[in-house]
Amino acid sequence: MNASCKLHVIIVAVILACLGASSTTAAEPTNAKPEVVLQTWYDLILKLVRHTPTYSPPVASRSLAYFGVTAFEAAATGSGELRSLAGQLNELTPVPQRAAGQTYDDAVVEQAALAFAAQHLFSNTGPTGQRALAALEAKLRAEASAGLPAEVVARSQAHGEAVAAHILAWSQTDGGAVIENMGFPWQYALGKGAAHWVPTSLIAQQQMPLLPDWGKNRTLAMPNGAACALPTPLDYSEAKTSEFYKQAFEVYQVKQSLSDEQRAIALFWSDDPMLSPTPPGHWVSIALQILKREDVGLGKTVEVLALLGVAQADAFIGCWQTKYQYDLLRPVTYIRRVIDPKWDPFINTPPFPEYPSGHSTQSAAAATVLSKLFGENFAFEDATRHGDGLAPRAFPSFWAAAKEAGMSRLYGGIHFRAAIERGLEQGRCIGAFVNALHTRR
Repeated sequence: MNASCKLHVIIVAVILACLGASSTTAAEPTNAKPEVVLQTWYDLILKLVRHTPTYSPPVASRSLAYFGVTAFEAAATGSGELRSLAGQLNELTPVPQRAAGQTYDDAVVEQAALAFAAQHLFSNTGPTGQRALAALEAKLRAEASAGLPAEVVARSQAHGEAVAAHILAWSQTDGGAVIENMGFPWQYALGKGAAHWVPTSLIAQQQMPLLPDWGKNRTLAMPNGAACALPTPLDYSEAKTSEFYKQAFEVYQVKQSLSDEQRAIALFWSDDPMLSPTPPGHWVSIALQILKREDVGLGKTVEVLALLGVAQADAFIGCWQTKYQYDLLRPVTYIRRVIDPKWDPFINTPPFPEYPSGHSTQSAAAATVLSKLFGENFAFEDATRHGDGLAPRAFPSFWAAAKEAGMSRLYGGIHFRAAIERGLEQGRCIGAFVNALHTRR
């Protein structure tokens, strides 16, 4: 079976599985719950993230943020409890409101808004993905509107699309709307000096680093990409007595004696583009698993997914701003130069500078937000990678998961310890800006 056929089978299976639990029949005209409509759309877009070539982790975080804000704002226009994020998120103006005295249906509004957003955010996915988008939109539109008066459906459909169009128009001015050459610049001047990043891949496209200007993008909740700045990384040194050498030697030694558990952790959190929903998608998957299990209703569902999406997007902007500010080389470059010329990391090294760890920054931002929403000691099981043959992992808290995600990059040979620890600090700072948003009246 070729790749296209495999993708078709996967996406169709996901759609049918998701719809199976919530589909309506002629004998039961009650329309779908809006939170189920929302979750079903998320199930599909997490599949599309891993099968759309331009969806590197920063790009995925951006789309997941706008998707979450769209869902939240669509719900807020009909809620007496939710407070719009307009005027709180940078440059977001008030969205279109529901007409006073008119009847709207939340499920139809959410379905219309998310269908509109998904079709635009994933306009460059392949033919199979496009068919999946169209098929899911048709199924959920019929399900959400079952048993409703035609005028209510039409009014709700138009309103949902108007909200999504407003959010998408806002997204076009953030600096990340257009991705050329899969995010790799056509020209780029590498930093001069032994401490600076150099390509670690033989792929021609990756002789340039990924998205070097991403840190300049407009943030959502924090003031700008430098709002959670980090101290300079360790001073570069090849002296065996230096802290830099000691941290590099730690990466080297860990790889030489990886335990089965450390290997499992490195693979579970690897979240490579095209092979997974990417790191931001992984945390959204965690949230979805919890939301489905807890059955919290529409308000809490949109609140969680919007705030988590905003945290992930800002985390990648802040992390990328720092990465390209310091432009530090990767462990594989240093170790081959100074310690062992034949050394290879356990997992592939991503094509961009090392400091800080992106996994650490975005995981800490996610943990900060989710801990406020669900509690500091909220235990959960994460089965995000179960479909890839990786066993679910259990955690006593979101912070335990975030710290494990950070350490996974040491086990994988991707990061020095300092980048992991500082990344966790940066993510906590970014998450605090998101936690300062007011989502309730």
